[in-house]
Amino acid sequence: MKTYAMVFVSILLAELGDKTQLATLLFASDPTVNRVGIFAASAGALVTSSALAVVAGTYLGHWLPPGHLKGIAGVAFIAIGIWVLISR
Repeated sequence: MKTYAMVFVSILLAELGDKTQLATLLFASDPTVNRVGIFAASAGALVTSSALAVVAGTYLGHWLPPGHLKGIAGVAFIAIGIWVLISR
């Protein structure tokens, strides 16, 4: 259960204030759209992208040890952070 709680908190914090959430906010600000529809579409998109990540992680986990995957993910996050800082 601890792993699932860590996943929940990590994804929740990662999604707060990101471009996806801001896009959802902008779509929901349109007075002509159904808010439940916006929520369903946004939630469906997140579920779909998460499902793709789980499938990709499952296949990668068969070829690479978990330690290597964590290292690759860490380097990728650092590279993205540097890219974001430089591109300002």
